[in-house]
Formats: sequence, C-alpha cells, structure tokens
Amino acid sequence: MASFLEVEKLNKSFGGLKAVRDMSFQIHREEIVGVIGPNGSGKTTLIRLITGVLKPDAGAVRFKGEDITGRASCSIVKRGIVATHQVVRPFRGLPIITNVIIGCIGAGKVKRGEWVKRVEAKAMDSLEFCGIAHLAKEKASILSHGDLTRLEIARALATEPELLMLDEPLGGLNLHETELMAKSIKRLHQGGRFGRLHSEGPAMLIIEHKLAELMKIVDRVIVLNHGEILAIGTPDEIAHNESVIEAYIGRAEKGVA
Repeated sequence: MASFLEVEKLNKSFGGLKAVRDMSFQIHREEIVGVIGPNGSGKTTLIRLITGVLKPDAGAVRFKGEDITGRASCSIVKRGIVATHQVVRPFRGLPIITNVIIGCIGAGKVKRGEWVKRVEAKAMDSLEFCGIAHLAKEKASILSHGDLTRLEIARALATEPELLMLDEPLGGLNLHETELMAKSIKRLHQGGRFGRLHSEGPAMLIIEHKLAELMKIVDRVIVLNHGEILAIGTPDEIAHNESVIEAYIGRAEKGVA
C-alpha cells in the first residue's frame, strides 16, 4: 500500500512538558487506524499538529507527498484533511443544516457560482448519513450529546475529506448508539453514504477510549504513552502486547480481546 499520510519525528513541548516526542508513523489510503493511550499521552495534541491547529517544534507532516507541516488549518482542510472534536461547539441558535453549510463554506468546499440548493443537498446528504436529517430545520440547541457527535461528523463529511480524523466519536453514546456509530464509520470508510456506494471512502484516524468497539473497526492501532509511540500493530497484536497491557489496556480494559 502506498503511503498517504506520513508523520516524521514530530515533537511538541508546552513549557517543560514534552507532549509529543519523536513520533513517526504512516497511514495508508485504504486504512482505518486507531490511536489509544492514557489521558495525557499526546493523542489530541497529535491531531492538532496534523491539522495545523498547533505548529510542531520539530519534525514533518506530509500528505500525499506534500509537506504540510505548520500550514494553516484552512489550507489543510482544502487539501482534504479534516478532524472532529471531542467537545462539540455548534452554532446553537442556528438550524442544524445551517451548521453543516457553514462548515462547508468555511472549508472552501463551495465553488464560486455553486447553487445554494446544491450546497443544501450536500449538507442533507451528510445529515442523512449520520441519522439526523429529520432534525435539519431544528436549532442545534435541541440536540442530545449523541446527536451533537453526529452533527460534528456531518459537518466534517460535508467537506468531502480524503482523511477523516475522529476524536472520540463513541464518547457519551449508549450501547445501541455505539454499535450504530461504529457500523456507520465502517460503512463510510468502505464508500457507503446516504444509501449510495461511492468508489472509496476516506482514510481514517480515530482516537477512542472504548477499546473493545474500536478494535472491531480498525486495521491498525497506534499506542501512545507519555508523548511517545509505545507500539504499532494490528488489533490482535496490540491486545497481546505485554508493554501495552502494562501501560494501558491492563489498567483500563484488561481482556479487551
């Protein structure tokens, strides 16, 4: 598989705290990759470095062969990388569909002269996939925590990303909602959206604490600890890695496999 995203010796410090230390890995176009680790291990900082929210102290990020290290977030979104956030901050007083449209316009994904109806259709497509199209005209303030997560993913999908990074998409969902969301993520990656089948879905990088569910949908797992990569492998390899069990899985969800 050809390399799609390359992270090379990435470093980031906040004062005396080394949040990310010499991280290097690759994500291929065909993959869903999970990122796990204890709180404070550098997971969210890593996503912010890739998306341009933070600038690294050293190292490089390359996307499809292009060096995007330290570029502005809007520039990175236009290149096809988008991330959702664990804490969702919608425009609560605006309709849900408007929240998605604004995200699409802000990402520069609406071409000059594009009809408003076409943008609305794209937004409805994303809301339909995430299961909240019936609430499109309602204000975002009515949404539950689970539906806010769906709105965040819908906003990301409307930008038509090639690499989608999800920060705890299963957080706060009950068992039934978790199963539905996990299936939706897998279907999206395989190209299915709004009842149609596209040629290919986005590559994905997923941060998640619900390990049992994550392991069912990812191809590989990156384990972080104290700002460093502790291990990279398949779900089965990670579940039986003694260092990982010692640092994280054994303490959080022993016997996840």
